[in-house]
Amino acid sequence: MAHIDELIAQDSALWAAAKARGESGPRVLLATSMGGFNHGAVTDKALAIALTLRGAKVDIFLCDGAPGCHLTKIGKEPPAKIIETDARIRCGSCVTTGDETFAPLGLTVHHLSDFLTDADRAEAEALAATAPVETLKSWKLGAWKLGEHALAGALRFFALGDLRKVKEADGVARKFVKAAVLTARGVDRILAEGNYDVVSANHGIYSPQGVIGEVARARDVRVVNWNPAYRRSCFIFSQGDSYHHTMVTEPTAVWENMRLTPAQRERIQGYLRDRRQAKGDWIWFNKADDIGESEIAKELNLDARPVIVALTSVVWDAVLHYESNAFESLTDWMLQTIRYFEGRPDLQLVVRIHPAEVTGFVKSRAKMGDAIAKAFPELPENVRVVQPDNPMSTYSLMDHANAVIVYSTKTGIESSAQGMPVIVAGEAWIRNKGFSLDATSPENYRAILDTLPLKAPLTEAQRERALVYAYHFFFRRMIDLPFLTAPRPAEFEIEVERLSDLGPGKVSGLDCICDGILTGSLFVHDDPAWSGTAATPEAPPKLSFAQRVKRLLGAA
Repeated sequence: MAHIDELIAQDSALWAAAKARGESGPRVLLATSMGGFNHGAVTDKALAIALTLRGAKVDIFLCDGAPGCHLTKIGKEPPAKIIETDARIRCGSCVTTGDETFAPLGLTVHHLSDFLTDADRAEAEALAATAPVETLKSWKLGAWKLGEHALAGALRFFALGDLRKVKEADGVARKFVKAAVLTARGVDRILAEGNYDVVSANHGIYSPQGVIGEVARARDVRVVNWNPAYRRSCFIFSQGDSYHHTMVTEPTAVWENMRLTPAQRERIQGYLRDRRQAKGDWIWFNKADDIGESEIAKELNLDARPVIVALTSVVWDAVLHYESNAFESLTDWMLQTIRYFEGRPDLQLVVRIHPAEVTGFVKSRAKMGDAIAKAFPELPENVRVVQPDNPMSTYSLMDHANAVIVYSTKTGIESSAQGMPVIVAGEAWIRNKGFSLDATSPENYRAILDTLPLKAPLTEAQRERALVYAYHFFFRRMIDLPFLTAPRPAEFEIEVERLSDLGPGKVSGLDCICDGILTGSLFVHDDPAWSGTAATPEAPPKLSFAQRVKRLLGAA
C-alpha cells in the first residue's frame, strides 16, 4: 500500500482542487503543537486531509521551542537539566518531524516562535519567576487559567500526585509556567490573525494543549479535543474540553432512551468478555487470564466473609483529570476507606492498585502501596492489597465481590454492565447515570458503606441501563477510524488505497468526526452496520439515592 504522501502526489489534481475550494470554507486550526508526538501528528494529518476534502481551510500549529510540554519526561531529562536551560532534548527532532509530516500537504503551518515578541519572552520569564507555585492550580493570567495546565505538566513530569515535598519541583514548575505563558501569547496572536471557526487539539490538558483551549475559549473560538480510545483504531472526540471532563457532564438524554437491538446487545456483551484479555483493544493495563473464586481466596487468604473490592486510579493521573468530589484526593479516599473497614470485621476489603502504575505510558512514581504502608504499617486483618505488578485479573476479583468501589476508574462502567453494584467516591463517569451509588461527602460515603453487604446485585432495569451506557461509551463515543493503524508500538500510520478514501461518504466514523469539527455537532457515532431499527423505549424512572439503596438491599 502506498504511503499517504505518495497518494497526495499521485492525485495532485484532486488535492489542489480541494485546497482551492477550502479557501472560502470554514477555517480550522489543527493545533498539533508537538510534531514529534506521533499519535497527535499522524492523526491530525489524516484530519487535515479529510477536512480539506470536505471544503475546509485547514492550518496547522506547531510548537518550536517552549521549555516544557507533554513530551518532557523525567526519564529522558533530569530535573536539574530542566531548570538549567530552556532547550529541551527533544525539541530539535520534534520540530523537524512535525515539518516533515505536514510539508507534503502544502497547507499553512504556523510555528510558535513566529508569533512571539521579545516582550512576550520577557513577560514569560518574569511571570515564571513570581508565579505562586504553592497555589499554582488557581493561578491565572487575565482570563486564562494557565496555572492548572502548568501544574499538570509538572505533575506529569514527576509522575507524582503532590509536589510539596519534591526538592526540585519549584524550578521545574516554573519552567512549565514559562511554557504556558509563551504558548498562550503566541496562540492568542495566531487566533487574532487567523479568524478561525474552530481549534482542534489532542487531549485538552497540559501545556500546550490545555493552554490552547484556554486561549481559544477566551476568544469564543470553538474547541475540539480528542484522544485515542481503548478500542483499536478508535478515538474519542469532545466539544469544548477534554473528554475527561465532558464525559462526566454529558447529558443522559444522549443515550438513556436507546433500546439495544439483539445484534447490539451481543456486540457489547461480547466486547466486555473480550476486554478481560484486551482482545480488540490497543490500550490496556491489565491483561490476565480469569481465575476462580477458590484460587483468589487461596492467594489472598480470604475466608467466607463478603468481599468488597476497591479499585484505585493512578495517583498523579487522577489529580490531573478529575476534580475530587467527596474527598480531598484519591489517596485520602483510599486511607479513609481502609480505616472504615478496619471497624467492619464482618467484611473483607480487597484493594486492587491500578496496574497502570507500572504498565502505563508514564510510570507512576507516586505509589498507592507506599501511601497505604505508611499509614498502616500493619494492615487490618480483613484488608488485602493487590499490588499493581500482581498479574491477578482485576475482572476475576470483581466477579466474586459483593460490591465494587471506584474513585475515577472507567472499570466502573464494565462492572455495572455486568450487574455489579458500584459505589462511586470520585468523579467516575458513571456518576449520576442512574445505576451507581454516588457519594457526595465523606459522611455520605460512610453511610453508603454502612449498607454493606448488599443483599442483591443491580436490578434488571439498572443493569439494562448500565449496559446501554456501556454500549454508548464503547461503541458510540469511541469512533472507529480503521485507516489509522499502529503497526509498531506508539507509531500510527495512515493506510488507504487512494486519497479519496478520506473524502466524504467513505468512512462513516470520519464523516461524524468531520461534521463535529466543522458544525459543532455531537461526536456520537451510530455505525450504520450496527444501528438497527429498534424502537426507543420510555426513559426508566429516576430513582433517588434512598430508593436505589432500598433496591440493592432488596427492600423494594
